[in-house]
Amino acid sequence: MLAIEVVPLTAGTAKLAEREEPVLSEGSVLVETLAIGVCGTDREIVAGNYGRPPPGEANLVLGHESLGRVIEAPAGSSVAAGDLVVAIVRRPDPVPCANCAAGEWDMCRNGRYTECGIKERHGFCRERFRIEPEFVVKLAPHLKKTGVLLEPASILAKAWEHIDYIGRRARWLPKVALVTGAGPVGLLAALMAKQRGLDVIVFDRVESGLKPELVRRLGGKYATGDVEELGTTADVIVECTGYGPLVFKCMRQTPPGGIVCLTGISTAGRKLEIDPGLINRDVVLENDVIFGSVNANRRHYEAAAKSLAAADPAWLERIISRRLPLSAWRDALQPMPDAVKTVIDFTQDRLPNDS
Repeated sequence: MLAIEVVPLTAGTAKLAEREEPVLSEGSVLVETLAIGVCGTDREIVAGNYGRPPPGEANLVLGHESLGRVIEAPAGSSVAAGDLVVAIVRRPDPVPCANCAAGEWDMCRNGRYTECGIKERHGFCRERFRIEPEFVVKLAPHLKKTGVLLEPASILAKAWEHIDYIGRRARWLPKVALVTGAGPVGLLAALMAKQRGLDVIVFDRVESGLKPELVRRLGGKYATGDVEELGTTADVIVECTGYGPLVFKCMRQTPPGGIVCLTGISTAGRKLEIDPGLINRDVVLENDVIFGSVNANRRHYEAAAKSLAAADPAWLERIISRRLPLSAWRDALQPMPDAVKTVIDFTQDRLPNDS
């Protein structure tokens, strides 16, 4: 079968290659791959910046944003042949730490977790894969075109779960949510804010095109320019860009008791002039909370599946702005300024191996 693989930490090694069929030791559920989402993590791995192969191997199969259909599953499991499914990315550490032992592997304390397509486990960018029944999530059939968004949606489901939890420390009546960044993560954050009945503002640097249209179709307000000139505060801010200067500006855009959730990863090395004393003073005197959130456990995947199932299918489909066949994998891994989400569609006609 065909798969996209790379030698981690070595740029220029990504290729489309023939691999052996998945073995039973990988899991008792056999899945036919329908689509794989491409994100910045994949591009960083291809660039040689990140990634670890499974122990004893040199190559790593890419792909952590999956969508597939079950070919076979053991009797009595939560899925059956024909089911539409997504694979959970992270696995608990072998020790395990207290969180991993409780199924909260997204909050691993010792860093010995593994991640499919990223860290010490092969990913799903192959024609077929096997997975353990406890790490597969069943989707509603009508998500066959958009279920590949479940993995990034799970990250936002976790973020909102934590926001809701923090809000319960006092009387919590949020009205406005500000989302910075109108990529897939930002748009899914805005979707979940709307589903909670909040007024939504999405801030991005792109002034026209698909992103503003998607926000307005969702019923939100789209803004550009300077976030400090929005003319309003937000009870909740979900920061999805990782852009350092914007992160610090966001910290100043909440009323007392506001919550800022950071989901973007900042690029290291950029120097910023900040007043830590002022930030500390504001956070303490106004009872603000600023926290980071990444990855997800099964509970978050299941919450995300419900969120996607309740969303407008046509709106979700517009988020996926590029669908390319496996034969066009090189193009799929290249960022496009106007694209929102790129997906490798395994159901499209495949051309001969061009690796």
